[in-house]
Amino acid sequence: MFWVLLLLPAWAVAGTACTRLCLAAARTAADDTDASQHDLTLYEAAFLSGGPRRVADLTMVSMARQRRLLLAHTGWATVVDPRGRDEIERSVIGAIGPEGQSRIAPVRAAAACADAVGDLGDRLVSAGLAVPAGVRTTVASGVRQVQFAALAVLALGAAALLMPAQPDMARGLVALWFALPLALTLSCLAIARVEVHPYSRWASPAGQRLLGTLARGTGGDDRAYLTTVAVRGVRAIGEPDLRAAFTHRDRV
Repeated sequence: MFWVLLLLPAWAVAGTACTRLCLAAARTAADDTDASQHDLTLYEAAFLSGGPRRVADLTMVSMARQRRLLLAHTGWATVVDPRGRDEIERSVIGAIGPEGQSRIAPVRAAAACADAVGDLGDRLVSAGLAVPAGVRTTVASGVRQVQFAALAVLALGAAALLMPAQPDMARGLVALWFALPLALTLSCLAIARVEVHPYSRWASPAGQRLLGTLARGTGGDDRAYLTTVAVRGVRAIGEPDLRAAFTHRDRV
Protein backbone atom coordinates (compact mmCIF):
# COMPACT_ATOMS: atom_id res chain seq x y z
CA MET A 1 0.00 0.00 0.00
CA PHE A 2 3.00 2.30 -0.20
CA TRP A 3 1.72 3.43 -3.60
CA VAL A 4 -1.00 5.39 -1.80
CA LEU A 5 1.72 7.71 -0.52
CA LEU A 6 2.49 8.54 -4.16
CA LEU A 7 -1.16 8.81 -5.15
CA LEU A 8 -1.88 11.56 -2.63
CA PRO A 9 0.69 14.05 -4.02
CA ALA A 10 -0.44 13.16 -7.55
CA TRP A 11 -4.00 14.20 -6.69
CA ALA A 12 -2.77 17.27 -4.82
CA VAL A 13 -0.63 18.49 -7.73
CA ALA A 14 -3.33 17.80 -10.32
CA GLY A 15 -6.15 19.33 -8.28
CA THR A 16 -4.23 22.47 -7.38
CA ALA A 17 -3.03 23.14 -10.92
CA CYS A 18 -6.44 22.54 -12.49
CA THR A 19 -8.16 24.75 -9.93
CA ARG A 20 -5.77 27.62 -10.60
CA LEU A 21 -6.24 27.31 -14.35
CA CYS A 22 -10.03 27.24 -14.06
CA LEU A 23 -10.03 30.33 -11.84
CA ALA A 24 -7.74 32.18 -14.24
CA ALA A 25 -9.92 31.26 -17.22
CA ALA A 26 -13.03 32.34 -15.33
CA ARG A 27 -11.49 35.74 -14.54
CA THR A 28 -10.52 36.17 -18.17
CA ALA A 29 -14.05 35.36 -19.32
CA ALA A 30 -15.57 37.71 -16.74
CA ASP A 31 -13.43 40.59 -17.97
CA ASP A 32 -14.43 40.05 -21.62
CA THR A 33 -16.02 43.12 -23.21
CA ASP A 34 -17.58 44.07 -26.52
CA ALA A 35 -15.07 46.29 -28.29
CA SER A 36 -16.30 45.84 -31.85
CA GLN A 37 -16.65 49.62 -32.29
CA HIS A 38 -13.02 50.27 -31.37
CA ASP A 39 -10.66 50.95 -34.28
CA LEU A 40 -7.16 49.84 -33.38
CA THR A 41 -4.26 52.14 -34.15
CA LEU A 42 -0.95 50.65 -35.24
CA TYR A 43 0.54 51.34 -31.81
CA GLU A 44 -2.38 49.59 -30.12
CA ALA A 45 -2.10 46.59 -32.43
CA ALA A 46 1.62 46.36 -31.68
CA PHE A 47 1.05 46.51 -27.92
CA LEU A 48 -1.67 43.88 -27.97
CA SER A 49 0.45 41.59 -30.15
CA GLY A 50 3.84 41.91 -28.50
CA GLY A 51 3.77 44.41 -25.66
CA PRO A 52 5.88 47.56 -25.16
CA ARG A 53 8.92 46.29 -27.08
CA ARG A 54 6.78 45.60 -30.14
CA VAL A 55 5.59 49.22 -29.98
CA ALA A 56 9.21 50.41 -29.92
CA ASP A 57 10.09 48.18 -32.87
CA LEU A 58 7.10 49.37 -34.89
CA THR A 59 7.95 53.01 -34.22
CA MET A 60 11.53 52.58 -35.39
CA VAL A 61 10.46 50.67 -38.51
CA SER A 62 7.86 53.32 -39.35
CA MET A 63 10.37 56.15 -38.93
CA ALA A 64 12.97 54.26 -40.96
CA ARG A 65 10.56 53.77 -43.87
CA GLN A 66 9.86 57.52 -43.83
CA ARG A 67 13.62 58.24 -43.94
CA ARG A 68 13.43 60.03 -40.60
CA LEU A 69 15.53 57.40 -38.84
CA LEU A 70 18.41 55.41 -40.26
CA LEU A 71 18.70 51.83 -39.02
CA ALA A 72 21.98 50.32 -40.19
CA HIS A 73 22.44 46.58 -40.63
CA THR A 74 25.27 46.83 -38.07
CA GLY A 75 22.71 47.51 -35.33
CA TRP A 76 23.01 51.30 -35.05
CA ALA A 77 20.21 53.87 -35.11
CA THR A 78 20.82 57.41 -36.40
CA VAL A 79 18.34 60.27 -36.16
CA VAL A 80 17.69 62.04 -39.46
CA ASP A 81 14.66 64.12 -38.46
CA PRO A 82 14.76 65.07 -34.75
CA ARG A 83 11.12 66.19 -34.70
CA GLY A 84 8.92 63.36 -33.47
CA ARG A 85 5.34 63.38 -34.68
CA ASP A 86 3.92 61.94 -31.47
CA GLU A 87 4.97 61.12 -27.92
CA ILE A 88 6.15 57.62 -28.77
CA GLU A 89 8.36 58.85 -31.62
CA ARG A 90 9.76 61.50 -29.31
CA SER A 91 10.48 58.76 -26.77
CA VAL A 92 12.49 56.86 -29.39
CA ILE A 93 14.43 59.99 -30.35
CA GLY A 94 15.05 60.78 -26.70
CA ALA A 95 16.28 57.23 -26.10
CA ILE A 96 18.83 57.62 -28.91
CA GLY A 97 20.27 60.59 -27.07
CA PRO A 98 21.56 64.09 -27.89
CA GLU A 99 24.32 62.78 -30.14
CA GLY A 100 21.69 61.42 -32.51
CA GLN A 101 23.17 57.93 -32.71
CA SER A 102 22.98 54.82 -30.56
CA ARG A 103 22.80 51.07 -30.77
CA ILE A 104 19.32 49.74 -31.39
CA ALA A 105 19.12 47.39 -28.39
CA PRO A 106 19.28 50.07 -25.65
CA VAL A 107 17.00 52.35 -27.68
CA ARG A 108 14.42 49.62 -27.92
CA ALA A 109 14.62 48.88 -24.20
CA ALA A 110 14.40 52.54 -23.16
CA ALA A 111 11.56 53.37 -25.55
CA ALA A 112 9.57 50.35 -24.34
CA CYS A 113 9.78 51.68 -20.77
CA ALA A 114 8.78 55.23 -21.71
CA ASP A 115 5.76 56.87 -20.12
CA ALA A 116 4.07 57.22 -23.51
CA VAL A 117 4.06 53.45 -24.02
CA GLY A 118 2.94 52.90 -20.45
CA ASP A 119 0.03 55.30 -20.95
CA LEU A 120 -0.89 53.43 -24.13
CA GLY A 121 -1.05 50.18 -22.19
CA ASP A 122 -3.16 51.77 -19.45
CA ARG A 123 -5.68 53.02 -22.01
CA LEU A 124 -5.95 49.57 -23.56
CA VAL A 125 -6.51 48.00 -20.15
CA SER A 126 -9.22 50.56 -19.38
CA ALA A 127 -10.89 49.78 -22.69
CA GLY A 128 -10.89 46.06 -21.88
CA LEU A 129 -8.55 45.22 -24.75
CA ALA A 130 -5.35 44.47 -22.81
CA VAL A 131 -4.69 42.19 -19.88
CA PRO A 132 -3.81 44.05 -16.64
CA ALA A 133 -0.17 43.78 -15.67
CA GLY A 134 -0.85 41.69 -12.57
CA VAL A 135 -2.56 38.87 -14.46
CA ARG A 136 -0.77 38.90 -17.82
CA THR A 137 0.72 35.45 -17.39
CA THR A 138 -2.06 33.92 -15.30
CA VAL A 139 -3.71 31.74 -17.94
CA ALA A 140 -0.44 30.89 -19.70
CA SER A 141 1.27 30.01 -16.43
CA GLY A 142 -1.81 28.05 -15.37
CA VAL A 143 -1.57 25.95 -18.52
CA ARG A 144 2.11 25.30 -17.86
CA GLN A 145 1.32 24.26 -14.29
CA VAL A 146 -1.29 21.77 -15.50
CA GLN A 147 1.16 20.41 -18.07
CA PHE A 148 3.73 19.97 -15.29
CA ALA A 149 1.07 18.31 -13.12
CA ALA A 150 0.30 15.81 -15.88
CA LEU A 151 3.97 14.90 -16.16
CA ALA A 152 4.23 14.63 -12.37
CA VAL A 153 1.26 12.27 -12.25
CA LEU A 154 2.84 10.11 -14.94
CA ALA A 155 6.14 9.99 -13.05
CA LEU A 156 4.48 9.16 -9.72
CA GLY A 157 2.31 6.52 -11.36
CA ALA A 158 5.31 4.92 -13.02
CA ALA A 159 7.14 4.87 -9.70
CA ALA A 160 4.14 3.24 -8.01
CA LEU A 161 3.88 0.57 -10.70
CA LEU A 162 7.59 -0.21 -10.43
CA MET A 163 7.35 -0.95 -6.74
CA PRO A 164 8.36 -4.59 -6.09
CA ALA A 165 6.15 -7.37 -4.77
CA GLN A 166 2.89 -6.21 -6.36
CA PRO A 167 0.57 -8.79 -7.98
CA ASP A 168 -0.84 -8.11 -11.44
CA MET A 169 -4.28 -7.31 -10.05
CA ALA A 170 -2.79 -4.71 -7.69
CA ARG A 171 -0.83 -3.14 -10.54
CA GLY A 172 -4.03 -2.74 -12.57
CA LEU A 173 -5.73 -1.09 -9.62
CA VAL A 174 -2.76 1.24 -9.12
CA ALA A 175 -2.81 2.20 -12.79
CA LEU A 176 -6.53 2.92 -12.59
CA TRP A 177 -6.14 5.19 -9.57
CA PHE A 178 -3.36 7.20 -11.22
CA ALA A 179 -5.32 7.38 -14.47
CA LEU A 180 -7.96 9.49 -12.73
CA PRO A 181 -5.78 12.54 -11.90
CA LEU A 182 -4.10 12.17 -15.29
CA ALA A 183 -7.49 12.29 -16.98
CA LEU A 184 -8.34 15.38 -14.93
CA THR A 185 -5.26 17.26 -16.09
CA LEU A 186 -5.62 16.24 -19.73
CA SER A 187 -9.30 17.17 -19.86
CA CYS A 188 -8.53 20.51 -18.24
CA LEU A 189 -5.88 21.21 -20.89
CA ALA A 190 -8.32 20.23 -23.64
CA ILE A 191 -11.00 22.58 -22.31
CA ALA A 192 -8.49 25.43 -21.96
CA ARG A 193 -7.36 24.82 -25.54
CA VAL A 194 -10.92 25.22 -26.80
CA GLU A 195 -12.11 28.02 -24.54
CA VAL A 196 -9.15 30.37 -23.92
CA HIS A 197 -6.59 29.64 -26.65
CA PRO A 198 -4.45 31.45 -27.75
CA TYR A 199 -3.00 32.21 -24.33
CA SER A 200 -2.07 35.82 -25.00
CA ARG A 201 0.17 37.65 -22.57
CA TRP A 202 -1.00 41.09 -23.67
CA ALA A 203 -4.39 41.02 -25.39
CA SER A 204 -7.67 40.24 -23.66
CA PRO A 205 -10.25 38.08 -25.52
CA ALA A 206 -11.80 41.28 -26.91
CA GLY A 207 -8.37 42.50 -27.97
CA GLN A 208 -7.59 39.19 -29.65
CA ARG A 209 -10.82 39.40 -31.65
CA LEU A 210 -9.94 42.89 -32.83
CA LEU A 211 -6.45 41.74 -33.80
CA GLY A 212 -7.96 38.95 -35.87
CA THR A 213 -10.16 41.44 -37.71
CA LEU A 214 -7.20 43.75 -38.24
CA ALA A 215 -5.06 40.96 -39.68
CA ARG A 216 -7.82 39.95 -42.11
CA GLY A 217 -8.28 43.52 -43.26
CA THR A 218 -4.71 44.19 -44.40
CA GLY A 219 -4.04 45.22 -47.95
CA GLY A 220 -0.95 46.05 -49.96
CA ASP A 221 -0.18 49.65 -48.95
CA ASP A 222 2.32 51.01 -46.44
CA ARG A 223 -0.18 50.85 -43.57
CA ALA A 224 -0.76 47.17 -44.35
CA TYR A 225 2.99 46.60 -44.22
CA LEU A 226 3.24 48.29 -40.83
CA THR A 227 0.18 46.41 -39.62
CA THR A 228 1.95 43.16 -40.43
CA VAL A 229 5.02 44.32 -38.49
CA ALA A 230 2.79 45.34 -35.57
CA VAL A 231 1.09 41.94 -35.44
CA ARG A 232 4.01 39.65 -36.30
CA GLY A 233 7.05 41.62 -35.18
CA VAL A 234 10.38 42.36 -36.83
CA ARG A 235 10.45 38.94 -38.50
CA ALA A 236 7.81 40.35 -40.89
CA ILE A 237 10.14 43.11 -42.14
CA GLY A 238 10.61 42.68 -45.87
CA GLU A 239 13.82 44.65 -46.42
CA PRO A 240 16.89 42.47 -45.66
CA ASP A 241 19.05 45.38 -44.44
CA LEU A 242 16.33 46.70 -42.17
CA ARG A 243 15.62 43.25 -40.77
CA ALA A 244 19.35 42.74 -40.22
CA ALA A 245 19.45 45.90 -38.11
CA PHE A 246 17.14 44.25 -35.59
CA THR A 247 18.60 40.76 -35.74
CA HIS A 248 22.08 42.21 -35.16
CA ARG A 249 20.75 43.61 -31.91
CA ASP A 250 20.56 40.10 -30.42
CA ARG A 251 24.28 39.55 -30.93
CA VAL A 252 25.34 42.66 -29.04
